[in-house]
Amino acid sequence: MIPTDKIIARIVTDDGTFPNNEDLPVLIYKDPRDKGNQISARHFETLFERNNWHSAWRYGIYTYPHYHSTAHEVLGVYKGSTQVQLGGPHGFTTRVEAGDVLVIPAGVAHQNLGSNAGFQCVGGYANGDHWDMNYGKPGERPRADENIAAVSPPTADPIFGGSGPLVDSWNLASVK
Repeated sequence: MIPTDKIIARIVTDDGTFPNNEDLPVLIYKDPRDKGNQISARHFETLFERNNWHSAWRYGIYTYPHYHSTAHEVLGVYKGSTQVQLGGPHGFTTRVEAGDVLVIPAGVAHQNLGSNAGFQCVGGYANGDHWDMNYGKPGERPRADENIAAVSPPTADPIFGGSGPLVDSWNLASVK
């Protein structure tokens, strides 16, 4: 299991533009790999798929603030590093690098503030839920708020399966 000092859990509150998620924290796992596992896109894809986080893609993170109101997202960084802003301009900024995993609850704005030329990550969505794109524009809410409230909880932690930081911090006691 990942040591607790390698887990960052932060609640990001509604700022009037971005709904964020006041119930579920953003989770950042600082390189949760078992010793000997290589960092690769394939490693994250396999792990996410095994733990019911589907629709994996390989890319970076958009350089403009956006959020998904219909799905929880996981990002596994397999190359390079970047500064990510979470929650919009009133949220927080963190650096993620190869090996790190970011779990972003539905509604939480995220944006790449600057990465090295090789930055790449694998993304997936809890339960294979379909994702949408929202940008904090007028008219997105209250529909986005309704969507966020209706998103089903993940059936597993994207890295550790039936146990792990997500199960504990998102109160998923019924996960097996």
